[in-house]
Amino acid sequence: MAAPMAASVNRSVSFVFIIFIVLHLLNTHRTEAVSEENVEEFFTSGHTNNWAVLVDTSRFWFNYRHVANVLSIYRSVKRLGIPDSQIILMIADDMACNPRNPRPATVFNNANQNINVYGDDVEVDYRGYEVTVENFIRVLTGRLPPSTPRSKRLLSDERSNILVYMTGHGGDGFLKFQDSEEVSNVELADAFEQMWQKQRYHELFFMIDTCQAESMFQKFYSPNLLAVASSRVGEDSLSHHVDPALGVYVIDRYTYYALEFLETVKPGSKKTMAQFFRVCPKSVCISTVSTRVDLFKRNVADTLLTDFFGSVRNVELLQESISLIKKNTTKVEDTKQTCNKDTCPEKVSKFSYVDQFPKLLI
Repeated sequence: MAAPMAASVNRSVSFVFIIFIVLHLLNTHRTEAVSEENVEEFFTSGHTNNWAVLVDTSRFWFNYRHVANVLSIYRSVKRLGIPDSQIILMIADDMACNPRNPRPATVFNNANQNINVYGDDVEVDYRGYEVTVENFIRVLTGRLPPSTPRSKRLLSDERSNILVYMTGHGGDGFLKFQDSEEVSNVELADAFEQMWQKQRYHELFFMIDTCQAESMFQKFYSPNLLAVASSRVGEDSLSHHVDPALGVYVIDRYTYYALEFLETVKPGSKKTMAQFFRVCPKSVCISTVSTRVDLFKRNVADTLLTDFFGSVRNVELLQESISLIKKNTTKVEDTKQTCNKDTCPEKVSKFSYVDQFPKLLI
């Protein structure tokens, strides 16, 4: 009887072992599937880097507000994480150095002159007469001379999300550059198509503040394009308020309310493009803000604002865990040291961006 019982026990053990192996394999497969799903959910936007092309096309002192517009957007995208190395800044006239400026080396976007948006860390890539239609199209399409430095190149790829912001004087189907030439909506649409064909962007957000701004995106036909304009065809885009000390308007209405919204956004914010499209109703903008979403694959209500105005952080997901060794600590009494101003390290001040729009006193 002992031999049959031993054989029965062996079969039972083998059966239990097989069940254990099968359950282990199923659990491993389920874990891998969940990991893959989590990876897919993590990269919902599909892009890995962010770029910005910010263009002011106006000259002359009375167009001060256009420089303030573009510098304010520049400041906002830097605050949200896009570095200068991935921003192309084009300013047709340097108002900070204009002889009429009573406060040289400054540009303000509000009458209180609280924030100098020109600042100490502005990196202008194209200045003055470098801001031409030809250079702008060349930057977008990458058709620049070999001698052009990296800082003046849009080095985007098929995984880049790009913000293109333009401000100046325009009309039905064109935007003026320095009152001497124009870029048409057809030229702009063809430039974006070249970018798509050359895999220079993943998604592109076009934002324009000018008169009859809607006409500038009516000819777009490339995929993954999202656009917003400060006014419809036949409407003017108006300025916001005057700085009596400067004697000129210091910002445009649409850009003012867009910036007011952007000031509430921080890195990691969940605010969406759909919310951003509603920042300037006609009651405050006076002009009618227009959008173009038919070329964009994603729902704007699910598209994060920081997908274009911020910067993604490169993260590598690992399935295995990493154990960290706990560092031995000693009592506070054992680590007390005496020092003076020469031997103690100085405390490093933490810098942060102050609000762009304090309460106006006008």
